[in-house]
Amino acid sequence: MTKIVFVGAGAMAEAIIHGLTKEKIISPESIYVTNKSDENQLNYLKERYNVQIVCDQKKALTEANIIFLAMKPKDANEALTSLAPYLNNNTTIISVIAGISIQTITNSLGNRPIARVMPNTSAAVGMSASAVCWNELIPEASKLPIINLLESIGSVKVVAEEDLHVVTALSGSGPAYLYYFAEQFESAAIEHGLNKVDARQLFIQTMEGATQMLKKGDVEPEELRRKVTSPGGTTEAGLEQLMEHKVNEAIFACINAAQNRSRELGKLFET
Repeated sequence: MTKIVFVGAGAMAEAIIHGLTKEKIISPESIYVTNKSDENQLNYLKERYNVQIVCDQKKALTEANIIFLAMKPKDANEALTSLAPYLNNNTTIISVIAGISIQTITNSLGNRPIARVMPNTSAAVGMSASAVCWNELIPEASKLPIINLLESIGSVKVVAEEDLHVVTALSGSGPAYLYYFAEQFESAAIEHGLNKVDARQLFIQTMEGATQMLKKGDVEPEELRRKVTSPGGTTEAGLEQLMEHKVNEAIFACINAAQNRSRELGKLFET
């Protein structure tokens, strides 16, 4: 029977636990949770999801098939050092900590199967866009089960570890950028007389509709944009302002800055 231990009990750990239990990927009795000091959070997870609180850390870690590293980055070094003595050779590590490389985890925990995952906060509603990479010690037979675990919180793409930096910028941080756009569109609509409730509902439906059009996959975004844009019409007038204000350059700068910061954070953990 698979036994999963979460080291860290914050929002991302809860999102994954929610997905695993909701989709019945694994029974709550086989999910164990521990964290550094927040007993209230542990009790909350136990009451809501019927998971197990780790009482005997040595026993839980030694018997674990999979350990999710879900602590805050600032707590990672201390946590990895405390875990190392208790792990068996076959334990698979799945890290959702931004910035910490597989090699850095290996340096602390030794050679073992390790996967890194970059989910996003939409995992809380089962809509994460996650990317996963792994080292050569993850056997082929284990890759699909790991993907199945992650699909309980959304979609999953397998990428090279180097690509996790741009994934962090695109989909890891992406929800914040979309929320920012929502704030600005909503504020502009209110400025021109629309009430807040209507502005938000109309923008949400617009995003959902555009997303579904993109998901069909048979028309490129550029062509979809052109189909909406009548010569001399309102859409063209709005797009001209976006181009005049160099929104495309701002988006490129946004992604570049975020992926550069991801690289910088990774180097901090290596020193």
